[in-house]
Amino acid sequence: MMKETNTAITGGMYLVINPAIDEELLLNKLKASLNAGLQAVQLWDNWLPDADKHSLINQAGGLCKSHNVPLLINNDWALLENNLLLGGVHFDEIPGDIAAIRAWVGREFIAGITCTDDLEPVFYAKANGFDYVSFCAMFSSPSAGNCSIVMPDTVRKARALTAMPLFVSGGITPGNAGQLKATIPFDGIAVISGIMSADDPTEIIKQYKVAAGI
Repeated sequence: MMKETNTAITGGMYLVINPAIDEELLLNKLKASLNAGLQAVQLWDNWLPDADKHSLINQAGGLCKSHNVPLLINNDWALLENNLLLGGVHFDEIPGDIAAIRAWVGREFIAGITCTDDLEPVFYAKANGFDYVSFCAMFSSPSAGNCSIVMPDTVRKARALTAMPLFVSGGITPGNAGQLKATIPFDGIAVISGIMSADDPTEIIKQYKVAAGI
């Protein structure tokens, strides 16, 4: 079983990429973002019906590997078995049987989970050797989907429960990241549109890092 804390992901900027957008645009934004310094990348579970998942995983995974940044798949853990460019999986909900999943995949991998305003996923992650928790959503955001708004005290309670890295996501901008950091403890920020919609991802990532001190 993996340790509760894994140095592969410790904090910093965590980019979530949307496979439903134009592939060339996605890969160009990913390249720029990796050059600016990322801690991890996640392929969001938002595929088009005719998507070639393995092709995009190979291309994105190759870019991430060249920067020594893990690429995680969102929810679809079965893809880990035959693609070593995937370093792990991010679950949106508590999985049915993580021990069976690990046995089926047959290799070590990074595991993270989304937590809303309910600490149950934090208890689960701690008990099952996960590597990080990501809180969604701190603010209202179109890309946060149906995530409920997380109360600051929930994040504070999570920090008291575990030393594993805590990420925050949902509506976070360079403009509010500093204020959020002064209010709650977190190790990193997970972002989709804040980076992918930017004309210059490099500059935006720099602004996030400076604002939040990560």
